[in-house]
Amino acid sequence: MNIVDEIQKLKKEKNAVILAHNYQLPEIQDIADYNGDSLGLSVEASKTKADIIIFCGVYFMAETAKILSPQKTVLIPDKEAGCPMADMITGEELRALKKKHPNAKVICYVNSSAEVKAESDVCCTSANSIKVVEKFFKEDDEIIFVPDKYLALYTASQIKRKFIFWHGYCPSHAKILSEYILEKKKLYPNAEVLVHPECRPEITELADKVLSTGGMSKYVANAKARDFIIGTEEGMIYRLAKDNPGKNFYLASELAHCINMKRITLDKVLACLRTNRHEIFIGQDIIEKAGLSIRRMVEC
Repeated sequence: MNIVDEIQKLKKEKNAVILAHNYQLPEIQDIADYNGDSLGLSVEASKTKADIIIFCGVYFMAETAKILSPQKTVLIPDKEAGCPMADMITGEELRALKKKHPNAKVICYVNSSAEVKAESDVCCTSANSIKVVEKFFKEDDEIIFVPDKYLALYTASQIKRKFIFWHGYCPSHAKILSEYILEKKKLYPNAEVLVHPECRPEITELADKVLSTGGMSKYVANAKARDFIIGTEEGMIYRLAKDNPGKNFYLASELAHCINMKRITLDKVLACLRTNRHEIFIGQDIIEKAGLSIRRMVEC
């Protein structure tokens, strides 16, 4: 029995489901029951009937799944698969910022720790940040937006609100520079430029569309264009090419590579299923507080 067959066998025996982010390695995407962006994965985690969730992504994603489904066993194949952006703010730092702005409300990007989510009024993803702000905040509200300054800046460019920014960012997306986009546009003049809102403002300004990875998948499926320049982490190219044969995808920058996303391998998934190793545990108080902000996000 090969490794994929064994994974499928154990998954069935244990009533497990495998969720994989769009940035995962191709072989991980291929064995997943569901591939998606942070919002899609959060929704899937909240409604699955499986007893065990194997989360192929980074640590905050597995935490989010546990918060949404505390009665389920949530496992991450590699516990060292962290998120540099999520590590750029702690619960203590957010509490200190809230003391400086006692009347402010807090929105946190889902790319954050459970503790930070517990200190926030609502979470958002790159797919729904604008909708979340419109639904939960008034025009005269003072809003702390953590941790991603680039998603915050993009959101602020689309909707009039008073934001207080934190200076976090995604190192992989920050490596995508405007000259790379312009070079690719010269090579592929008919290509549409799709970029992630975690990119720098000068990148989003060059884009035809600014979309989450889930948004990219939906847009490309219905677009008349055949060529696309993709400004996000390299794993998205595999997903788009697999789902859209006959269309061409060009990575904006080969530097957009997340080593943490690539820590998940088939061997680690199999070990996870065999032994239930690397289970996610979160205190009940954090689950209750963070759960409110996450459920509000999912509603949007």
